[in-house]
Amino acid sequence: MQDTLFGEPEDSSESSSHKNSSTKIASSKSVKKSSTLVEPLEFPPELFTLAKTLSPNLRLGTSSWSCPGWNGIVWDGDYSESTLSRYGLTAYHKHPLFRTVSVDRSFYQPMNVMQFGAYASQVDDNFRFMVKAPSLVTDALVRDESGRGMRTNNRFLNADDALQMFVEPALEGLGHKLGALVFQISPLPNMWLMRMPEMINRLHHLLKSIPDFRHRAPDGVVAVEVRDREWLTPQFVQALRDTRTTYCMGLHAKMPPIDEQLPILRALWPGPLVCRWNLNPVHGAYGYEDAAEIYSPYNKIVDPDVQTREELAKVISKIAGAGQNVYVSLSNKAEGSAPLSVVELSKAINNYSVGKDS
Repeated sequence: MQDTLFGEPEDSSESSSHKNSSTKIASSKSVKKSSTLVEPLEFPPELFTLAKTLSPNLRLGTSSWSCPGWNGIVWDGDYSESTLSRYGLTAYHKHPLFRTVSVDRSFYQPMNVMQFGAYASQVDDNFRFMVKAPSLVTDALVRDESGRGMRTNNRFLNADDALQMFVEPALEGLGHKLGALVFQISPLPNMWLMRMPEMINRLHHLLKSIPDFRHRAPDGVVAVEVRDREWLTPQFVQALRDTRTTYCMGLHAKMPPIDEQLPILRALWPGPLVCRWNLNPVHGAYGYEDAAEIYSPYNKIVDPDVQTREELAKVISKIAGAGQNVYVSLSNKAEGSAPLSVVELSKAINNYSVGKDS
């Protein structure tokens, strides 16, 4: 694993595929549509050709699908955010490169079986969902509307709450279309960072309480994403290994770069890859608002992160090529436009695979 999966020397050359990465796929229409039927774009043939070059084990997608700025990139028309949120998933999954989506809505409010089932009914049998656990069980603090911590959250990493509010309804509603259950643990208060063995023990207990659900969701995995590097210890890795949980590689300025997170994946090998490309490092650890202001309406790549793209393409190619499932979601905050980032990442994956075989 260490010598053959991630051990080759880095290629210092940059892919030329980013040169036109800020170009829209098609021109957008300006007439606002209010229909409950969201029309997908008539995607260019080269996207279908590109999709055929990717491993069937690989599922790429974005974080959510309710972005009006993707008119001319994903949508064939100008739709409101509310219309896309309610009716856009079917059109979203028609994109030839989109085989998953990260349901981030569930982080802010637990979802019920009917809500998950409604999502499952809008996509075909080959689509898989990445779903975030509610902050009610993954945030150590109860926060106000501005995100400021008000008091300790007594439900933090509570196993019973995680099962009842997240695992069971997601499994029942999504069925075999469940891809990854992601426990994204919010940044811990500074004093709690001194108690990491206790935090990891609590996480270990939660993960151990999740029953084996592969008979219901054969492609389903449980993954843990963290926002404090203090979690990344041998005890943490052992807790994941003991519970057959994978590590969600979070590409975020608060976390180490890819090459410093790879030892955890090596320690858990063989296993799937779950990755969420969240935020461009140029904005710093707390730069979501800045990124949103700069990148909106998310219809072009503003800050190409070629280094991350090339490194991620290499990891994806190796893990998918070894027959393991790969789930990767990209945010608009990664480079400026998540769908266009998916296209550029797909090109990088293809370029790496072609170069490796030549």
